[in-house]
Amino acid sequence: MKTTLTGLAGPLDGFAAAYAEQRRRFPSPDPAWQPIHTVYVPADQVTAGTVDRWRQEATELLHRLFFTPHELAAAFDLDADLAAPVHDRVRRKLGAEPVEDLRIDFEDGYGRRPADEEDRHVESAASAVAEMHAAGTLPRRWGLRVRSFADGDPERAVRTLDGFLTEVIGRSGSLPRGFTVTFPKVLMEDYLHQFAACLDALEAALGLDRGLLRFEMQVEAPQTVLLLERSPDLVPSLRGRLAAAHFGVFDYTASIGLPPGEQRLDHPACDHARNVMRTTLAGTGVELSDGSLAAAPASDSAADVQALLARHAETVRHSLANGFYQGWDMHPSHLLSRFATVYAFHLRCYERYAERVRAWGERRAAGDGTLDEPATINTLVAALARADRALS
Repeated sequence: MKTTLTGLAGPLDGFAAAYAEQRRRFPSPDPAWQPIHTVYVPADQVTAGTVDRWRQEATELLHRLFFTPHELAAAFDLDADLAAPVHDRVRRKLGAEPVEDLRIDFEDGYGRRPADEEDRHVESAASAVAEMHAAGTLPRRWGLRVRSFADGDPERAVRTLDGFLTEVIGRSGSLPRGFTVTFPKVLMEDYLHQFAACLDALEAALGLDRGLLRFEMQVEAPQTVLLLERSPDLVPSLRGRLAAAHFGVFDYTASIGLPPGEQRLDHPACDHARNVMRTTLAGTGVELSDGSLAAAPASDSAADVQALLARHAETVRHSLANGFYQGWDMHPSHLLSRFATVYAFHLRCYERYAERVRAWGERRAAGDGTLDEPATINTLVAALARADRALS
């Protein structure tokens, strides 16, 4: 073919630098394993048996109220063909891995305590982690939530983190894999950089590999949403420290003045915040997690338990529909509605997605006539990979 231009050295000056910057800002890594939930437990309540207690309570509830696939399907509005496979997976999941991600809470779920009391709970929580690690029961991901710098006492937050890491490493001989730390109430961008600098200092002092300590920021105030919108350099400026962004529904809805009855995960105001998170963090490799339903069954009666779990399942479905594949669970009963809803979500779509990928590879329309674009195919492949990990 004939061309007219004799060279592109001028018009494309600077391309290599721009492309390198693109790859740095938007690495778009292949989908990796991400927990489907984070279990939050106040620091003073964590023991080496916490995960087993959650397993036992959820399993007893499964046997009492949802012993058969039909009962589970009726409770969570499952298609008839999904009842048996979902029930089987929930039962096996509770036995093998009831908690994928455990967060030991030194913030809102813990409350303000005297310094010496918090120090004691740092030691007891670290001891529990070391025991779980030795027993092989420590979840694949685990960590703690420290106090917010917005409280005006960053030294307390860093002291708790320092003491926790020092105690865990001292008791276990090393830092077990899967550690992360949650950093709440980010009202100022400077707090993120200061906290990242503290992680730098802790790595050096503890002899840890550079970059091993990573953190999750919580998005739970309108100031944080605005921060994300106006700070395109935020993720690269943190030099790989930012692992995830978790939405905090109750602080967020309270901070924008919603009445208590409207402080819920599926409120349109929360959809806006999630849209900002999803848009500003797209392609950066930062994981996204939704928040929680902060409620337990009103009683042990079947009606109260089923009402609570039906509501929890609604919020989980809403999160999944909005592209948030992880959320928080605050009570052992939530494990049932979390796992049942997530498994049904993936199973319901799996064969249809696989057929569309096959059709695209064969350069034909899918069985329903869909003609997919490459971008959609990439999404379908990622969804299938995520389903494989969740269902395995």
